[in-house]
Amino acid sequence: MSFTSELVDEMNVLVKFSRSSDLMGIKVHSDADPDIVAATERLYDKKLITAKDGGYLTSIGRDAVEHAKEALRILKSHPE
Repeated sequence: MSFTSELVDEMNVLVKFSRSSDLMGIKVHSDADPDIVAATERLYDKKLITAKDGGYLTSIGRDAVEHAKEALRILKSHPE
């Protein structure tokens, strides 16, 4: 299994969410990059977020964001 461009787009949407507050959502406007709009809709269909255009994270969405941000942190780190 490998990362598809669709999964990468979904991960990029997920990391835009803040882990510090459940009251902070996002809004993806209809004139945004079509790939990001589609990724946001897929996240909604997967029940990771509360609205097709963003909204708030669901419980499973919060878990996904935590893992996505941790993976991004690890991949961006430089060995000393």
